[in-house]
Amino acid sequence: MNRILIGAQWGDEGKGKMIDLLAEDCEIVVRFQGGNNAGHTVWVGDRKFVLHLIPSGILHPKKVCVIGNGAVIDPEALFEEIKMLAKNSVSVKGRLFVSNQAHLIFPYHRRLDSLKEDEGHLTTKIGTTKKGIGPCYADKAARLGIRVADILDPGYFHERLKSVLNEKNLILRKIYGDPGVAFKNVYNEYCRFGRELRPYVRDTSLYLYEASKKRKRILFEGAQGTLLDVDHGTYPYVTSSNASVGGAISGTGVTPTLIDRVIGVVKAYTTRVGEGPFPTQFPPQLMERIQKKGEEFGSTTGRPRRCGWFDAVIARHAARINGLDELAVMKMDVLSGVKQIKIGIAYRYKGKTYKDYPAETRVLEGCSVVYEDYPGWEEDLTPLRRWKDLPVNARRYLKRLEELCEAPIKTLSVGSERDETIFL
Repeated sequence: MNRILIGAQWGDEGKGKMIDLLAEDCEIVVRFQGGNNAGHTVWVGDRKFVLHLIPSGILHPKKVCVIGNGAVIDPEALFEEIKMLAKNSVSVKGRLFVSNQAHLIFPYHRRLDSLKEDEGHLTTKIGTTKKGIGPCYADKAARLGIRVADILDPGYFHERLKSVLNEKNLILRKIYGDPGVAFKNVYNEYCRFGRELRPYVRDTSLYLYEASKKRKRILFEGAQGTLLDVDHGTYPYVTSSNASVGGAISGTGVTPTLIDRVIGVVKAYTTRVGEGPFPTQFPPQLMERIQKKGEEFGSTTGRPRRCGWFDAVIARHAARINGLDELAVMKMDVLSGVKQIKIGIAYRYKGKTYKDYPAETRVLEGCSVVYEDYPGWEEDLTPLRRWKDLPVNARRYLKRLEELCEAPIKTLSVGSERDETIFL
């Protein structure tokens, strides 16, 4: 069975744990979009792994992991991750393949990202991770990108980089007053990266096609979440790639007819990192409580995540966009002890009620939320492993989430460990 795992909120839903769980039942795990702006956290016993580029399935021996053509790669970050895994006795040799068509992040991408975000050159602050993801995707669309395959040919790379860097340095110097990037340093560094990358590079689209013909089970791992999708999210406060199900197709070269199931991951509440509208955001006191209990700090940036009530409007939007077959609800244990729990079921703006996700940013920024109230529960859910052992109020809450999202809940996380999970 080939499955796609998608974030159905604003990212940080707990996809890392789900990938880790699902990897046991597959042979290949594929990352199809985003870059090292993502962060998937997995606990293995008392060891915490935070992976930014390499799929979480790498923690399972003998599983093959693929970084597809839709991802953007910072080679330095990739090799740091490989070293981190090696220090923890996890070898990627023969188990990690990188698409020859994936685009590369360069120092000028990171510099442009930081300058735009920090120095007020944008009219709208997005709250990016400043890792060069957006500028790299912009170059890809503008046909100014440099791919993995390009740095494997030093002669071609020399010509390509010289042409691109002339333009980038002109922008850096004339618009931002920045000294620019030295050609020789970048060229030599990325030629070295090319030599180090070569053993991992493959035509991954062909590899996945051949693997599917052999009926190998493939899991496609999304980064970020549907509401950060460049087409279907809260634009312009989005990432620069397709974090929804379509990105799995274009970002790997796999035909949609090979996909058997799409799984959406949500938290039992809602979180968001960075700028952008967040209609169901908690008041400060509850925000601080949930941040602390849920350890709601970005795994990539360390920034505190904004927290709020479950927003069924955005979750239903994600379910429709992705054609979700099932839901995984994470961090259910964090809500224990909250006396009254709310679910946002609609928005109101200037006398109009929105039951479906509105594209207009001004509506999301200025709306009030229509809530349903549910009694909470005091019990610690972490030791529980069966649906029938959950408190009645917890079961009632989850049943309502199923109805509102129009997708069945099949997995429930009640803690960060692998075994702290209820399968329904």
